[in-house]
Amino acid sequence: MKRSLVFAALLCGSVFGALAQNAGQPLTFVVPYPPGGPLDTSAHMLAQGAKQALGNITVTNKPGAGGATGAALIAHAKPQENLVVMGAVATHAVLPYLGTPPAYDAQKDFKPLILVARVPNVLVMKKERAAQLGIKSTSDAVTYIKANPGVLKMGTGGNGSIGHIASEMFKSLANLQLQNHPYAGAAPAQKALMGGEVDMVFDNLASALPLINSGELVALSVTTPDRNVALPKVPSVNEAMPGFDVATWFGVFAPSSLPDKDAQRYAYAFQTALADPQFKDAYRKMGIAPEDMRLQELSHFVSQEGRKFQFLINTIKIKAN
Repeated sequence: MKRSLVFAALLCGSVFGALAQNAGQPLTFVVPYPPGGPLDTSAHMLAQGAKQALGNITVTNKPGAGGATGAALIAHAKPQENLVVMGAVATHAVLPYLGTPPAYDAQKDFKPLILVARVPNVLVMKKERAAQLGIKSTSDAVTYIKANPGVLKMGTGGNGSIGHIASEMFKSLANLQLQNHPYAGAAPAQKALMGGEVDMVFDNLASALPLINSGELVALSVTTPDRNVALPKVPSVNEAMPGFDVATWFGVFAPSSLPDKDAQRYAYAFQTALADPQFKDAYRKMGIAPEDMRLQELSHFVSQEGRKFQFLINTIKIKAN
């Protein structure tokens, strides 16, 4: 009888192990945002680069609730479903502290695999508007806003977006009166800027860079503490406002149930893809430098970012839409 029980236990254990890895089923890479953005582009490049090690990888977009809809699919996935998600600062460090928490625990329900990139936002104005107001730098913008309180309009990708958090931090540190105009995403906010509906936007660098390079937008500053390699002559907001540090980051996360050995295999495969010269060249054109942060180091980073954004959201009193 005891031998039967031991055999049954071993059999169940071997079945569970097979389900946890399920090598026969392709990996599905969930992007919790619409197609076309930097996260979607990165997911497709990673899927292509890692297929030799992991087999064919299907990329699917599951947008909704600021990224929470797609992230929740992975948080509650069964081991045999073979899902990973392109998580981001919004899904893992902002949404948990912004109003009603999402239907997952960002710290407990995921196993961080690799950090793909950290991307600054960039404070931009349309060239003609900046010239009209005589604004060439962040300091110029602060001086104008203080002399003309409530006149300029700041476009954002919605309350709680990174662009919104950056704008509220900007207003708070400099004690500025600046109108906030939220839109349903970063792309509509950029469109509003180009159409003259708003005067400035903290835009994602990857999205704004082509318009900056063409001369249509003027870059006043970047939101990371250091300057960006794609815009070496553009100062950091931190140079005018010490302590300013807001960036978009994104990386690959698996369900917490993924065994450690599989997490290591996935992380290595995706990191190898990141190191490919073609990947690096594509990122360089978007103003992005690939990262090299994996597993426990990434887990620690996500925890730190969660604490930072929780503090910012509570201090600046940011509310969801």
